[in-house]
Amino acid sequence: MSDINLLPLKASSLFVGMSETEVGSLSGLFEEKPVPAGKTVFIENMPGESLYLIGEGTIRISKMLAEGDEQTLVVLAAEDTFGEMAVLDSAPRSATARVIEDARLLSIGRASFERFCDSHPALGLKLLRNISRILARRVREEHEEFRALLNLALGRKES
Repeated sequence: MSDINLLPLKASSLFVGMSETEVGSLSGLFEEKPVPAGKTVFIENMPGESLYLIGEGTIRISKMLAEGDEQTLVVLAAEDTFGEMAVLDSAPRSATARVIEDARLLSIGRASFERFCDSHPALGLKLLRNISRILARRVREEHEEFRALLNLALGRKES
């Protein structure tokens, strides 16, 4: 595994509160994967192994619906992350990730993440806090979208 220059991605939510030195020390933790447009990164319900940071490109996150249709949840671009829950637990993927535009993905596997946190507890805690903040933000956003949809369905004005 070679070190990857993460400094161009320092504005990512994954690196909030980290110095350039700290971001640089994470470089050996990531593996780079070029993925062409049209390819699937992972499919809903498959085992989760890695978190992904988008270096370049665009990724569509979607949920499977009845009869094989998919509902787009979000489209992500450079500096965004996805698949974060995979480094926290071994549950199946909750959504599907497909590449819309050729992408350069940087991944962290669960085992590497755990080893890093064990050997670098202070920086591992910062990384874990940032992952938690990303997940919390997404839960809040989904809650607000659900509330707005429910109000619309019930014919209520949003408060």
